[in-house]
Amino acid sequence: MLVLKNLMRSKRRTLLTILSIAVSLFIFSALVSLPTVANEVLADTASSVRIAVHNRAGLTYALPEAYKTRIAATPHVAAVVAESWFGGIYHEVSDAFPNLAVDPEQAQAMWTDWDISPLAFAQFSRIRTAALVGKGTMKRFGLRVGQQIMLRGTVYPVNVTLRIVGTIGGKAPPNFLLFRRDYLEQAIKRPGVVSIYWVRADRGASVPRVIAAIDRQFANSGAETQSESESGFLGNFLDTYRTFFTMAEVLGVIVVITIGLVAANTAAMSIRERRSEIAVMRSLGFSSGLILALLLTESLIIALVGGVFGCGSAFFVLKAFSANSPPAGPMAMIRMPPIILIEALGAAALIGLASAYLPARAAARSNIVDALRAVG
Repeated sequence: MLVLKNLMRSKRRTLLTILSIAVSLFIFSALVSLPTVANEVLADTASSVRIAVHNRAGLTYALPEAYKTRIAATPHVAAVVAESWFGGIYHEVSDAFPNLAVDPEQAQAMWTDWDISPLAFAQFSRIRTAALVGKGTMKRFGLRVGQQIMLRGTVYPVNVTLRIVGTIGGKAPPNFLLFRRDYLEQAIKRPGVVSIYWVRADRGASVPRVIAAIDRQFANSGAETQSESESGFLGNFLDTYRTFFTMAEVLGVIVVITIGLVAANTAAMSIRERRSEIAVMRSLGFSSGLILALLLTESLIIALVGGVFGCGSAFFVLKAFSANSPPAGPMAMIRMPPIILIEALGAAALIGLASAYLPARAAARSNIVDALRAVG
């Protein structure tokens, strides 16, 4: 009760302190979330047995469809799926999201960790216009299984009409859409267009050997290949933003340290103004330890309230920003991982305790007579 009364003593100062901590932890949470998510994605794929095979000249160059049979015959290869980028938009240009055409035959064996039901895979193999849609895209556009949608082509001047037969979840990107490559080739009237071959090795130890074998057999050909593990493939893409990630982490820490110094100054001023009150409390029998605990509790409550507001605001802002971000780039996958919430609230608690500890300790241990004389 005494702590709450003291918190309401100077409502303006308390509110401004809460807001300053909330803003700083909002910035910290937003900046640090992106590199954390990127590292989590790479950690999730570190043990993957999938391999991405693309043209050595770059992802914009196609590979011949004839490579599929030769890749499948490579020792330790369990499955091969050809993939072609479509890049269609749902309604408006702002409605773009990653949509890809894949061969249906071995899709179930390739993406076992994407939480696609056997029924959805069966319909995907049977229905020529079938599509599997990520849960994030389903939620974003209010789609449902069984619904028919049309995507307008950007890479190819054709539209495709698709029927949603299932959802994609698990470790899959939440905004992906997969449909059948034979349907795409029929629509564009140009068979044999392959952007990437996804290859599944029989076990993790075989991945380096499969990569070497594939690149070796297509060396010095008209379309040389570059094969990479799934984590390596994603890592090369994310390396483009590595400097940005580092700057985000550094700026986040700087903001927290800065607001910690401001909070320390505010706490010192508040405690200095209450020297006479603290002296009276000690003369009434309050121990130095109890007074120190009361002052630290006040500061801790202010910091945690600010931390909750800052983290909560960052969570919803990042969620909205991710839902409306472009389909490529780091912002497409941004969210607030639970570890960031823990770190931010831990930083808030540290700010609250560290900023008030020294002035509170000095006030709690000061000489009662000297404190009263100084005020008088």
